[in-house]
Amino acid sequence: MDLMMLSELKPGEACEIRELRLYGGMRRRLRDLGLLPGVRLQCAFTAPSGSPMAFWVKGAMIALRKNDCKRIAGYRCA
Repeated sequence: MDLMMLSELKPGEACEIRELRLYGGMRRRLRDLGLLPGVRLQCAFTAPSGSPMAFWVKGAMIALRKNDCKRIAGYRCA
């Protein structure tokens, strides 16, 4: 399996998080929301402009800026 970034997901696709390449307060906030290595999430939709992107994570929907999604790596799930 190849590592990919969350920003590459299309609506309906899922992946398992492998690493957060964010630091400081943003990293802490994402971890508090449940974005941890090993967690599976699914892309719900993307805004027409491409940002933000919305994801289902542990039963909750969260929206992230595309720039932040480019710094979260994971493996695409079937």
